[in-house]
Amino acid sequence: MRIDILSLFPNIFDGFLTESIIKRAITNQKVEINVIDFRKYTTLNNNQVDDTAFGGGAGMVIMCDPIVRAINDIKTSDSHIILLDPKGTLYNEQKALKLKEYKHLIIICGHYEGIDERIKNYVDEVICIGDYVLTGGEIAAMAITDSVVRLIPGVITGESLESESFNNGLLDYPVYTKPRIYDGYEVPEVLLSGDHKKIAEYRQKEAERLTKENRPDLWEKYHD
Repeated sequence: MRIDILSLFPNIFDGFLTESIIKRAITNQKVEINVIDFRKYTTLNNNQVDDTAFGGGAGMVIMCDPIVRAINDIKTSDSHIILLDPKGTLYNEQKALKLKEYKHLIIICGHYEGIDERIKNYVDEVICIGDYVLTGGEIAAMAITDSVVRLIPGVITGESLESESFNNGLLDYPVYTKPRIYDGYEVPEVLLSGDHKKIAEYRQKEAERLTKENRPDLWEKYHD
């Protein structure tokens, strides 16, 4: 898979691309990730990419032209183009699984007051990662990239993926490690029993309990 991220602030991604699972995925050639400064594609003086909003209002608006030029330069017949915008469809694990199937993702990071609305004529979908506003789309791009890359076969173990939150419509069950007792807090006895059936039943019940308590929206869907 190839992922191209269009951003005005490519240095933000330095640590993200050089640590942990993402770094290993790149090193092992499971994914190619490029961060492209679309300011390079402007035809205006002083590398200008934004201007004031028609109709007035606070903040500057990013113009379509430099982004469209960047898209046209890098897109292929396999490209799927994503705009990050608070007005987009809410992101979730199911969407990550769908995005994993594309050979080439282009992710557009907005900034300032946003991007000229007409950019939506050049993208395949608009995604929002949550009901809050960020300074720019870079953090959202990292979140989507991370959630997709870890699903690529060979990046992490299949067993780890199977037991994660959301895969069965529930949050993940709680996990424990050594020591058995820490500061007076004990590991649940059933996890020490060696009885795999009882352990599975316990984990299922805990997953259901946590989902019901913390994510009633997921719990409602789980019972539909």
